[in-house]
Amino acid sequence: MTSSRHRAGLLAALTAAAVLLLVLPLPAGALAVPEPTTPVTGNATHFDALGAPYGGCGLPQAELDAPDFVALNAYDLPGDYSSYPMRPIPASQAAKIGLWNNGLNCGRFVRVTVGDYCTGVNDGAPGQPFCRNGSWTADAYSGATLTMVVADSCGDGNAWCRDDPYHLDLSTASLNRFVRNGTPVGDMNPTHWNNRHVSWSFVPAPDYTGDIRIGFMKGAQRYWPAIAVSHLANGIHGVEYLAGGVWTAATMNSDMGQSYVIGATAAGGTDFQIRVRDAAGTLINNGRVYRFALPASCGGTCSAAYTRVDYTTSDGPTPTPTGTPTGTPTATPPVTPTAIPTPTGTPAPVTGCSAAYRVTGSWSGGFQAEVTVRNLGVSAITGWTTALTFAGTQQIASSWSATVSQSGRQVTATNAPYNGSLSPGATTSWGMVVTGDNQPPTVATCAVR
Repeated sequence: MTSSRHRAGLLAALTAAAVLLLVLPLPAGALAVPEPTTPVTGNATHFDALGAPYGGCGLPQAELDAPDFVALNAYDLPGDYSSYPMRPIPASQAAKIGLWNNGLNCGRFVRVTVGDYCTGVNDGAPGQPFCRNGSWTADAYSGATLTMVVADSCGDGNAWCRDDPYHLDLSTASLNRFVRNGTPVGDMNPTHWNNRHVSWSFVPAPDYTGDIRIGFMKGAQRYWPAIAVSHLANGIHGVEYLAGGVWTAATMNSDMGQSYVIGATAAGGTDFQIRVRDAAGTLINNGRVYRFALPASCGGTCSAAYTRVDYTTSDGPTPTPTGTPTGTPTATPPVTPTAIPTPTGTPAPVTGCSAAYRVTGSWSGGFQAEVTVRNLGVSAITGWTTALTFAGTQQIASSWSATVSQSGRQVTATNAPYNGSLSPGATTSWGMVVTGDNQPPTVATCAVR
């Protein structure tokens, strides 16, 4: 019996995982499962680490607000172990949204309390009862607590992620850090675990001090300024950016709830001003404005998974919905994530594309990964080729949404007939199931065809 959640169900997700879209998140009121306002009880599993380069919230594991982290269910699909609805889940399928809430619960903290131990079989098998052939019983670990940050989502095709709306997937390293009577439990995992019951609820960030952290995502540049926001007192439900003197709602980066695609204060520029709304929809720090620039270390494009930036702040009056605030450039139409303006003075159209690799699930002996292709230029492209170099002896078992070949550690993928054409700033993706150790590739590149 394993005490980590099964991931083999990911093999059924090939078609549904083929495309990621930049979509405005649904409001919290669209959530199918009511958000807990008092502690709720569910089964708990555990997983070893976030994927690379990001976890589900858009942050590398090293940039999380706490070392103890959890995943919430992406879907509310009781009895359905084979469907993998497109994410973010659109409003037309709101009844399928789990407590992940299309990323809107990213960066929030949960207070988790250890509950009963299962004396029977609790393996999350599809269509099977939890804790069958046994019973739930309290033991010496019951009542231990730990406060953890929401950093990932569970969309796997097992009973935990589908049948139990209040299921939590906990970081493995956190299990023995649960505290009871002032002391870490030390040895709950593995011999006293068996996917216990836990109770939990959302809480404010513990002992919060300081201010938010801002970093640019891999592949970010002036025409696709994607940022990640962390160190939050009460999660994040929105980012607004100042463009042409107008505050504009930024678009969430897929359903990575702590990552948003913003615009510059002047069209095509590299200076930015944002403000942030928390899980209550309130502007944080009384509407504080954060000013920063694309880091010089990025050159034209940020190559690291996360490039942290320094910023200055202003707590003074904010710009009105129309007009130009003092000291800003002449007003221009606001930049949106899908309209990429050509900056004044650009001598010729810029062409190029980027390839961003991330692991979307893993299991013993294999993993599933996705490569997102983005048009970095100011002109449309009609085809692309991506290349990556595996770190070891990994082999592609299957792939989708691209023509893929492998020679030794080298993998090449060219666009499918339906996803080669990309307008400026637009994205598409291809995916693969891989046998071997879950290691990030040493190289991932993209070229326009």
